[in-house]
Amino acid sequence: MQTAAQVDDRVFTALADPSRRAIFESLTRGEAAVKELTARFAISQPAVSQHLATLRAAGLVHGRREGRSVYYRVAPGGLRPLVDWITQYRAFWTDSLERLERLLEKMDP
Repeated sequence: MQTAAQVDDRVFTALADPSRRAIFESLTRGEAAVKELTARFAISQPAVSQHLATLRAAGLVHGRREGRSVYYRVAPGGLRPLVDWITQYRAFWTDSLERLERLLEKMDP
């Protein structure tokens, strides 16, 4: 069983690569076969497949086989660890900026 931190790390690691981010973004527009994705990007089919495997392991995409083709789509909830992380820090920064604003108001004559 994976811990929450391991899942988070996989999501961050998967999205750290520009090619994987581009593939993921492309899939947000709809399902696509590996062959279609290869045609959209200037990388080889084995590289696209490797990127998709990383995205799949991170829980960001799902694949389904139809005949000899595999079609990928974005996994609902795959970005949840990223959204949760951002939400946590948004609350932190909002609070910190509000405290800074109050301090500056006290300092202003």
